[in-house]
Amino acid sequence: MFAHNKRLMYTVRVSDPNPVLANFMLEQFGGPQGELAAAMRYFTQAIGEEDPGRKDMLFDIATEELSHLEIIGHIVCMLNKGVKGKLAEGMLEEGELFRHLNAGGDSHVTSILYGGGPALVNSAGVPWTAAYVDSIGEPTADLRSNIAAESRAKIVYERLINLTDDPGVKEALGFLMTREVAHQKSFEKALYSIEPNFPPGKLPGLPDFADKYYDMSQGDSDDKALRGPWNKGEQWEFVSEREDQQAVDGGDGTASVKLSAKDRKLVEAMAARGASNLEGNPVTGADLGAGPGAGTTTPVEVRDDSSAAKPAAKSPNGRNGNSRK
Repeated sequence: MFAHNKRLMYTVRVSDPNPVLANFMLEQFGGPQGELAAAMRYFTQAIGEEDPGRKDMLFDIATEELSHLEIIGHIVCMLNKGVKGKLAEGMLEEGELFRHLNAGGDSHVTSILYGGGPALVNSAGVPWTAAYVDSIGEPTADLRSNIAAESRAKIVYERLINLTDDPGVKEALGFLMTREVAHQKSFEKALYSIEPNFPPGKLPGLPDFADKYYDMSQGDSDDKALRGPWNKGEQWEFVSEREDQQAVDGGDGTASVKLSAKDRKLVEAMAARGASNLEGNPVTGADLGAGPGAGTTTPVEVRDDSSAAKPAAKSPNGRNGNSRK
């Protein structure tokens, strides 16, 4: 059961209406790093969680995220308050109203389309989607995803804080940003209380491949300058020889399947029917002059006379053969 308290978790004080800033705030209302996405992620994880402590934590944080959604929604409404009345009552001339609506951004998204209220879209007007919820039902994987989600949300809040000089908006955003840090700490503690927690799931990694680092990106740069704890040290076997990076299982590196005699015959017939004629050189539409540069990618001036394109034949009406009426 849920019960709504009419008092916000953090007081919203907006100094001046700003419909452009209101549009940016939608990123944390209906965006992929926003509060609704976080609430739904943790709420669905909580329902499926078997550990009572983690279940309680996820329900707590999911519910708090809904209160954060309420704060962001009120910020959007307060920032749109002035222009909402002007639109409703038609108090401004056309040009002045346009200036209020689009003073540096697509603020008409909230003002015109949603009447100054918050909408479940991001700051570019893209509708919220459940695809933002990336839970997989394995706590050691989901908790890592939650940590990353809180980190991304913190960065978005930092960017929004840098967009405004309004002290009240800054304070509210600072509170929301700080709660992302607190949630990240809780998720990390919950993750490391699971022993073991790496690798995620039940099955261990294959020992022949678990500690190998394949140096797949090689060039002229100093390879030593590109090494770090992610691929250097006793923990890692650094594999840079190309020959050792292919068919690492000891096989021949090809794909195969065992087919019945009947299926093999059908596959061979299909392959024979669709085989390419490697000896032919068929005339194509490009060869017939389908457009500029047709038939060749070599400039005419560097070709000898014997291979240069011949002028198109004249049609009976005196025009080139490929011209259109």
